[in-house]
Amino acid sequence: MSLASRLEFRHLRYFIALAEELHYGRAAQRLAISQPPLSVAIQQLEANVGARLFDRDSKGVRLTPAGEAFRLSAQSLLSRAEDACALAREVQAGEVGRLRLGFVGSTLFHGLAGWLQDFQSRYPKVEVVVVELNSQDQIEALLHEELDLALLHTDRLPPGLDSRPLYSEPFLACLPANHKMAAKRQVALAALSDQPFILFSRKGSPDYHARIIEMCRKQGFYPRLQHEGRHWLSVVSLVGQGLGVSIVPAAFKQAGIQGAVFKPLAESIEASAVFAAWRRDSAPALRDAFLAARPGS
Repeated sequence: MSLASRLEFRHLRYFIALAEELHYGRAAQRLAISQPPLSVAIQQLEANVGARLFDRDSKGVRLTPAGEAFRLSAQSLLSRAEDACALAREVQAGEVGRLRLGFVGSTLFHGLAGWLQDFQSRYPKVEVVVVELNSQDQIEALLHEELDLALLHTDRLPPGLDSRPLYSEPFLACLPANHKMAAKRQVALAALSDQPFILFSRKGSPDYHARIIEMCRKQGFYPRLQHEGRHWLSVVSLVGQGLGVSIVPAAFKQAGIQGAVFKPLAESIEASAVFAAWRRDSAPALRDAFLAARPGS
């Protein structure tokens, strides 16, 4: 059996206490033990090390040269062990590590930047890496373990992924500023039946694409698809350039894209929702800490 396997951190703590106090009674009191167990532990340590670490005589207790040399290494070992224990506790509590976060663009208009700042102020030892991806790309990234947490527009997820709702918002009609219905207080979806539509890409978010198609179908028409975009801001930008109309989450009204106006829909339409999603087999500490830091959560 090697020396390292015979040593115990208890022995090192006892040794450091006695080396600093140079008095068995005071060292035992500091360690909250009686003096005999301390004496036995020091004897065991010296036997394992194979060197006398203390001189004891009527004048008191002194470190030997071997003891002085051992003291430096013992303090380093204890310090590293305490750091390792502290790091393990911080990791388990979600206070340190790396969080890879995916997000859809609409979350930028629902306080994502402030959420990130609040989290970083609470957990300064956590490195947060953020990347904007559409919902489908985030799902793929989760499945390939390239993200730890995704903020996306669907809860229709493949096996192995879980989710929870974060918030919802209404859909709005998005029209070019010079559109004939741009001045109306609200827009009936059916009134757009003959208009060229700009929709979110089917590949980017099959669920969202299908939902908007279904909204139109329920109003008696199938949208005349003119263009597709992989991000909602692209969709709104194309509308602003007069290339068509769209139905978008209300958050993009705050995007400030010139040439695009937003109007409430006359019909009662299911709201647009944002969900947090993650791998079911992933470690929960950092994820839960981040979700708990969301304002109002």
